[in-house]
Amino acid sequence: MARWDAILSLPVQNPPTLEFSSKDLVWSKVEGWRDNIDRVCLIKFPRVDDFVRGESANNDCPTRFHVEARRRRPPEMPYKPKVDGILEYILYWCSFGPDDHRKGGIVRPSRTTYVPKKKSAGRPNTKRGCTCHFIVKRLIADPSVALIIYNQDKHVDKKGLPCHGPQDKKAAGTRAMYAPYISEDLRLRVLSLLYVGVSVETIMQRHNESVERQGGPSNRDDLLTHRYVRRQERSIRRSSYELDDDDAVSISMWVESHQNCVFFYQDFSDSDPFILGIQTEWQLQQMIRFGNRGLLASDSRFGTNKLKYPVHSLLVFNSENKAIPVAWIISPRFATGDEYKWMRALYNRVCTKDPSWKLAGFIVDDPSADIHAIREVFQSSVLVCFWRVRHAWHKNLMKRCSAVEMRADIAKKLGQTVTNFCRGPGNANMFEDIMEDFRDAAEFADYFKSVWLPRIGLWVNALKTLPLASQETSSAMELYHNQLKLRLFNEKDRNGYHRTDWLVDKLGTKVHSYFWLDEYSGKDDFARYRKDEWSSGLTAWQKSLKITDADVIMEGNCTKVVDQEDRDAVHIIWNPGSEYALCDCNWANTGNLCEHVLKTVKFCRDKNYVLPSVSMFKYHQALVNMLHSPPFDSLVRDHAVSLAVWVKMQLNTQICQDSSWITSNSVEEAVNQTTENQDRVVVNESCYKNGNVGATLKRKHPGCGTDGLRDALVDETASENGTCGDRPGKELCVEMETSLPSLSTVEPQLLPVENRIEMNSGV
Repeated sequence: MARWDAILSLPVQNPPTLEFSSKDLVWSKVEGWRDNIDRVCLIKFPRVDDFVRGESANNDCPTRFHVEARRRRPPEMPYKPKVDGILEYILYWCSFGPDDHRKGGIVRPSRTTYVPKKKSAGRPNTKRGCTCHFIVKRLIADPSVALIIYNQDKHVDKKGLPCHGPQDKKAAGTRAMYAPYISEDLRLRVLSLLYVGVSVETIMQRHNESVERQGGPSNRDDLLTHRYVRRQERSIRRSSYELDDDDAVSISMWVESHQNCVFFYQDFSDSDPFILGIQTEWQLQQMIRFGNRGLLASDSRFGTNKLKYPVHSLLVFNSENKAIPVAWIISPRFATGDEYKWMRALYNRVCTKDPSWKLAGFIVDDPSADIHAIREVFQSSVLVCFWRVRHAWHKNLMKRCSAVEMRADIAKKLGQTVTNFCRGPGNANMFEDIMEDFRDAAEFADYFKSVWLPRIGLWVNALKTLPLASQETSSAMELYHNQLKLRLFNEKDRNGYHRTDWLVDKLGTKVHSYFWLDEYSGKDDFARYRKDEWSSGLTAWQKSLKITDADVIMEGNCTKVVDQEDRDAVHIIWNPGSEYALCDCNWANTGNLCEHVLKTVKFCRDKNYVLPSVSMFKYHQALVNMLHSPPFDSLVRDHAVSLAVWVKMQLNTQICQDSSWITSNSVEEAVNQTTENQDRVVVNESCYKNGNVGATLKRKHPGCGTDGLRDALVDETASENGTCGDRPGKELCVEMETSLPSLSTVEPQLLPVENRIEMNSGV
């Protein structure tokens, strides 16, 4: 077989790890030039950097590879489709070579101007004659793959002796013992700390203290120098976001110099709008780590009123269920129809790194989002998050209505209306019907009529057809939105808000640094130097879990919650148990979900004083649709029943250890009962109609104790919402609720059991 026929017939390898080395690849030998035998393999071209990083992280001989030579064919240059034609040629060489600056070493003739240093062995740019190198070729025949030719894989000099690393005895005590440069993680740490305002002296002081605690240097990062940190600080101080007076030209220059951070770019043209997709390597790693079998959420309208172009953020949720931005898309408002382009580019980039990556659910916060494009690209279900609308209603209600009781009444009616058309046959006309109740709050009524009535139909349709995200998810997205606002809009000179290059530079430097430090395990070492925009804190849902039931006092039409920081302070909540409750704390007065409201909601649901949330109702509804989806599919039906059993058992494990008696038959009968009664689904407001939950229950069930009240309300709720059986032991209601991201009421599909379930969300 000819040389190029043998090469092009090789399989394209794509290891599933974020980084990989030559040990993770299968090498083939083909006939090379001058009667040599080359060790070659094919990998995907976007993964060349992953291979270089993996080779640098060699435990036996840590090093770093640099580009020694590069030849690239200009895109505009015409070429013939030769089988051996090359689009790009890159020679990577170990940074300890190829020149040898040691005593008696050989330096290439082109490097004769080099002046030896007094202590060259300890300097990062020391050359020790290492011959390890490999070649990367991008072929015209297949530009999507890279041909790697790796003949000299030993880190030795021309004499065949180890020239750096642990095997080189002469390298002991120098940087050549470890690697020529610091790791990428330490570089990001230094840059992030500098961007958020930590001084060079503070960084070096904390670093030296940590090295002393471990007994001296043990790796390349321990050899961090004051000179390197000072050089990075000077570079940041002298940099400017304004690369050109013309904003569009400046953006083009930034994109050209930051190719690794751009996953999609489309410049303005007569037919296409401007779109820029930003994702750093760290963000890509977080998307792969937390997005696989998890949720991806969209915050699509940040900075609409202040920025030249709004910022569309894509978020994943870490192990603490806090939101992490994994991509930023900057585009004009009218570019919503081009979502498919950048979503496909983002999905392809992730799958290039990890072919097994699979999204469980995509959360949208805009009813006009391209749902079909999301389903087609990510192959996942779509959920809708209502936090943005609720935030706007709450904020304007506090601003435009001064009477406390009137606020509570309006919020209650809005909440009931939303719940009605989520659970039953309600429609957008219900909002027009309740406008008469707003007559005494004329300012809020005018705001609602002008802003929300024209577009409420889109939201009604989205809430009817899509599952609803949980309150825990809403609180995480709300916290991210407020963090981004605090960290982005902190400039003294606001002229930059009208330039796109300022926004791009700020997102990629300072804002990225804040979120990187949120995930940094050693951030507490710099706690005393933090600014307000650095610290992220807990979400409102996480704070609510720290409030005990003893701190919740139900009194008549409202509930009181003891403040956790000031035990003498008490916060009053109107409409207790409702997601649209009002609280008098400072955080809630700005329209946000506060921990006191979320605690009362969870408290009332744990006591079965109120119905389960709309999110849980949507989950039950999706199960019913799966069980009775035409044509009848026993596989889908059996999976739905087994999933319900598994979810119930997991939830019962969190509540009581003796609830393992549930069987698939009981769940199946309960869900069948749901189908028979689904026409009678109503919103049960009677148990807290007047705000006095306990008194209402006693009037409806006289002679019952506490347990009797609980059982009576369970039976009543079961008969009204159609989600529970009539007999004990056969009820599908759960004391705590979950948000299943991959369950859609529009397109039922099988769910992997390993999907992340928000066990303690109480959605």
